[in-house]
Amino acid sequence: METLVMHPANKEQLAALKAIAKALKIPFEKKEDEKYDPAFLKMIKDAEKRGEFKEVDPNNVWESLGLK
Repeated sequence: METLVMHPANKEQLAALKAIAKALKIPFEKKEDEKYDPAFLKMIKDAEKRGEFKEVDPNNVWESLGLK
């Protein structure tokens, strides 16, 4: 059997695909788009928990990093 990976362009398309799958009793799983390596994301989340994470103001990057 084949596995299809679909890329809906908006919420309406996603809802329609889910409805079709449910109506035809086709099992599916939800998977978030991951653009980063899961190990990297874990490292970032762990740093946040330890208080080693710094938020950066995109409008004032250098000053928010303490470099100005």
